Amino acid sequence: MKSTRITKYIIIASMPVLLVSCFSAKEYVQSDEAVLPEGTATYRTDQLSQDSLSMAEVSWRELFTDPVLTQYIERGLENNIDIRVALQQIVAAEAYAKQAKAGYFPTLSANARYTHQELAKNSPMSAFMGSSQDQYELTGNLAWEIDVWGKIRSNKRAFQASYLQTVAAHQVVKTRLIANIASVYYQLLTVDEQIAVTQETVATRRNSLETTKALMEAGTVTQVGVKQTEAQLYTAEAILVDLKNQAFLLENSLSILLGESPNNKERGTLEEQQITTELVAGVPAQLLANRPDVIAAELQLRQTFELTNVARSNFYPALTLSAGGGFQSLEFDQLFSANSLFANLVGGLAQPILNGRKIRTQYEVAKVQQEQARLNFKQAVLTASKEVSDAMFTFNTASEKIAIKQKEYDAYALAAEYSQELLNNGLANYLEVLRAQENVLNTNLDLVNAKNRQLQSVIDLYAALGGGWK
Repeated sequence: MKSTRITKYIIIASMPVLLVSCFSAKEYVQSDEAVLPEGTATYRTDQLSQDSLSMAEVSWRELFTDPVLTQYIERGLENNIDIRVALQQIVAAEAYAKQAKAGYFPTLSANARYTHQELAKNSPMSAFMGSSQDQYELTGNLAWEIDVWGKIRSNKRAFQASYLQTVAAHQVVKTRLIANIASVYYQLLTVDEQIAVTQETVATRRNSLETTKALMEAGTVTQVGVKQTEAQLYTAEAILVDLKNQAFLLENSLSILLGESPNNKERGTLEEQQITTELVAGVPAQLLANRPDVIAAELQLRQTFELTNVARSNFYPALTLSAGGGFQSLEFDQLFSANSLFANLVGGLAQPILNGRKIRTQYEVAKVQQEQARLNFKQAVLTASKEVSDAMFTFNTASEKIAIKQKEYDAYALAAEYSQELLNNGLANYLEVLRAQENVLNTNLDLVNAKNRQLQSVIDLYAALGGGWK
């Protein structure tokens, strides 16, 4: 049979126009949680600058001046496994975002089919068509959903927010990685300094032990004094063993951050570390512009908001247009004949009525997820302000503690020197010397820790302000 079949179904489009007033996709408005109150109360500090410049705007290359450290950060950003995983997540999210943009366009499919049919001899059709039949078809189908309720638009925006969220998540990883590399590097320098202090103390106590033995032979001190001096030497040697073990573990940790197998790490010294960047936090509103985790939390809120729009639109009828056409023939050589051409156009309006409450459940779950995202966003903003406050206060207290510990160390060092001279002249008790030497070591180790704490607070402040990823 050779014929042209053209079927048209015409719909009345007035109903969607009337219903559009009942629902339209809502526009996202930035949550109140996004605005931090202006003023120093946000950070509990009077160190906030009203200048628009913030530490977060400073490149990590300017903040960290140690050439070895900057080299490590560059290697970490290139090789770290977490960074590479985050980049792959961006690629996947970008693919979904591209798919969402294509939602406005119709779908097109093509199909080529050959059918061979053997008919029963007693079949009524065999009397007209014979015992067998061949049919050739070449068809195409076009389908398009009209975005009356903003469903496709909201879905596209949701995927865009998801993509931007993965970008922000990648920036979070970069910030944390830079901070972690700098933190471990400074800890390693701190342990190196403490090892040097302890090695010097071991050498001093060996000399003290020899001096104490000589004083025992002279009758100035007893065997008890010698053994206590000897025990003090062993205490320092045990501290040295622990410090060397800590340095070894820190080298391994730094290697992993750099995406490398554990190995020895070149490094500078603690005394060489200089922070020349002015510690300026900027105004509270800048926090949101730089903190990638806060940005990611808001984008998550925006995504759930748009998905709630999508879920709401499912309550309303879907307006679709579809068209199909092609060539159909019983003879292959007549397949592309004008008489083999057929086409159809179908318009549809599908309204969900009873579907086991699935649509309402999806909508209710979407609203719950949106509320969860809003609370997570609020928590991210509060956490960000806390971290800035903690880091700035810790830096100030660490600076004060360094000055105090330096005075304490100078006093103990002088006391140890005087007590040793008095003991050598038989004018002091050996216990006073032991106590003075113990205080010198502990205070010196504390002083090094205070310097490290100051450097760590700079890193914490830089990360808390959203720096590091630019």
